[in-house]
Amino acid sequence: MTQVQNPPKVDVPTRYVGRSIDRVDGVVKTTGQAEFTAEVPYPDITHAAMVHSTIARGRITAIDTAAASAVRGVIAVITHETAPPMKPPVPVNMVNMETLASGSTVNYLNTDEVFWNGQPVAVVVADTPYAAHEAAALVRVTYDELPSTLDFHAEVPNSVPQPSSMIMPVGADKGDAEAALAAAAVSVDLRFSTPMHHHNAIEPHATTASWDGDRLTVHDAAQAITWLQKHLAHKFSVPVEGIRVIAPFVGGGFGGKGMIWPGTILTVMAARVTGRPVRMVLTREAVYRTVGARTPSVQRVALGADADGHLTSLIHTSVTQTGNVGGMPEPVTSQSRYVYAADNILLKQDVVRLDQVSNTPMRAPGEAIGTYALEVAVDELAAKLGVDPIELRLRNEPKTDPLHGKKFSQRRLTEAYARGAEQFGWADRTPEPGSMRDGKWLVGMGVATAFFPQLQLGANVVVRLSVDGTVVVRSGFQEMGMGGATAQAQITADALGVPYESVRVEYGDTTMPIAPMAGGSTQTASVAASLLTACEKLKKSLLGLAKKSGSSPLTGRKLEDLTARDGGLFAGGVGETYAEILARAGRPSIDATVGSDTKLGQLAGNLRFMSKFMLDQRRWVKASSGAQFCEVRVDSETGEVRVSRWLGVFDVGTVVNAKMARSQLRGGIVMGIGMALSEETLVDPRTGRIMNPSLSEYHLPVHADIPRIDVEYLDDPDPTMPLGLRGIGEVGITGVAGAIANAVHHATGRRVRDLPITLDKLL
Repeated sequence: MTQVQNPPKVDVPTRYVGRSIDRVDGVVKTTGQAEFTAEVPYPDITHAAMVHSTIARGRITAIDTAAASAVRGVIAVITHETAPPMKPPVPVNMVNMETLASGSTVNYLNTDEVFWNGQPVAVVVADTPYAAHEAAALVRVTYDELPSTLDFHAEVPNSVPQPSSMIMPVGADKGDAEAALAAAAVSVDLRFSTPMHHHNAIEPHATTASWDGDRLTVHDAAQAITWLQKHLAHKFSVPVEGIRVIAPFVGGGFGGKGMIWPGTILTVMAARVTGRPVRMVLTREAVYRTVGARTPSVQRVALGADADGHLTSLIHTSVTQTGNVGGMPEPVTSQSRYVYAADNILLKQDVVRLDQVSNTPMRAPGEAIGTYALEVAVDELAAKLGVDPIELRLRNEPKTDPLHGKKFSQRRLTEAYARGAEQFGWADRTPEPGSMRDGKWLVGMGVATAFFPQLQLGANVVVRLSVDGTVVVRSGFQEMGMGGATAQAQITADALGVPYESVRVEYGDTTMPIAPMAGGSTQTASVAASLLTACEKLKKSLLGLAKKSGSSPLTGRKLEDLTARDGGLFAGGVGETYAEILARAGRPSIDATVGSDTKLGQLAGNLRFMSKFMLDQRRWVKASSGAQFCEVRVDSETGEVRVSRWLGVFDVGTVVNAKMARSQLRGGIVMGIGMALSEETLVDPRTGRIMNPSLSEYHLPVHADIPRIDVEYLDDPDPTMPLGLRGIGEVGITGVAGAIANAVHHATGRRVRDLPITLDKLL
């Protein structure tokens, strides 16, 4: 993260932005031509597999590798006794966000200590993956087991305040919320819980590593290639410039590939030990054992209101977990700072630390589970007041930030609810629970508010325009299936007034200018800000070249008077194409650069980011929001829940690609349906072992579980953001579980406050 730009004040004609253009990588992905990390060909490639600890806390007293070493094709069995020394991770420093890269403080295979059940305690390298896994199963480890803390719910009373940071505030206290709650005419005071969730991307975590002396090439399924590059340079004591990380295609991440986990580190280490390229593809079970997941939570939401439904008190507290060796707490109360206008507000986040693998962000971290509790509580308050759930939300719609009075950069939630209610047929809903039925099916309708804050990071970009009219954009962002390259090509085509087909976007490689990780719904806007600036610089340089010739029709013109169209700069019918300008100047191409990848440039960029971030924090609340509408059918005999209809209406600023936007928002809703009805990672509180580490036992929704999902957006530009766009990758999942829980209550009269909503909780 280096360069941070304010939105350029330019009038960009929208010939391509907003259209449903097919993804540039669509053909290679759908035809199997796309080359993912586990498919990159390397001569003399070897394969690695990890051996996992079977205890949660203790020390290794002996490792017997004889049987494993005897397996045909085994090249090496690496343990803490034979592994080369590596540097431990750098302590986290929020000013330098690359320090967030490590998923854990453990220095893998450089210690005999065990910190969680599943921690890698050995690595086997063999000629084939089959031999590696066969041998890994034969390694015998003896431990001196130590007492461990493993039961999240048992430890909730021992929670401590979650550390606060500039980017993740953890508390708020306005007025006296407890006293206001006690004095309220109508109130609810409720407890909720959510379980651990795993990301389950289609592509498991995978790494291919090859050393050439002190130069390292790594192919990795990573969401943050620059973080990975710098982390490996520190870990293995080699120059950053000598490490190349390549990730052109990532088969889903949802946050699980944002940090650096043991598989990546140990693959690089194994390649150094053996002197050969090494590939490690994690099994589904290995992903569960070694990669962080979403933390479980216990939440309290208490709401007090006067007789008219105006909120006099809003209390939202949470307890989540981190590992004793790392983990990122989730901002569970984040949305509760902004969504409702309450006279008194109390927000608090606590944590417990367990001997388990470090937790990590998962799609809409904090807000996904936080909106569930908040939105169910609002529905319960509406029922007590005898007020329609939408009407109660609108009565408490804030005009400014409820805590500090800051302006919203844009907020059209009222319009989203109005449009959604009309299209969904909310007026046909009878208010009494259990009052709507279709044969044996109990029918229920529910709503909830979606909300996710907007953060803009820095990005470096180079744009090259050639005399043949082609444009190449280079920026080292990551692509996990969102369509990032397609979106940036559309933005470039409009900014320069060139055909979309003439733009090529290069990304996913640390040889390119530094760009932010794919996470936090930040990447599109962050790269677009720098890209628009680069395009303006390019046009200014072209105008300068044209004027130098003395015979250009652009002589005497100012850039602000010209329009980029038809592959050139024009004012009315007068102008010149880029090809003509470059040809007359004898230039094959011209570049425009935003940002610098030098150490000094990166430091300056970080300072600019911090300055802009703090200024924005003082001036605005920036967020995407929406209204989620859900209909469920519950079998009156079995308790089976089926989601039968869905409509989401979102305020997300400018939409760059209509097809991709709807896909992202639908994907979030699908993930939210899984969170509400089936997903749950089960941890044995006696051993810390995950009991369902596979897709056969961790229940994800399948195609038959998902109804038609209608998605609409208001497409109103945010005046404080580049091109008016905001993030859409995560807002779609927020509010989903709350809407389903509210619909289930409307259908059955039963309130479920502990996810997932399974049959046994309704019978």
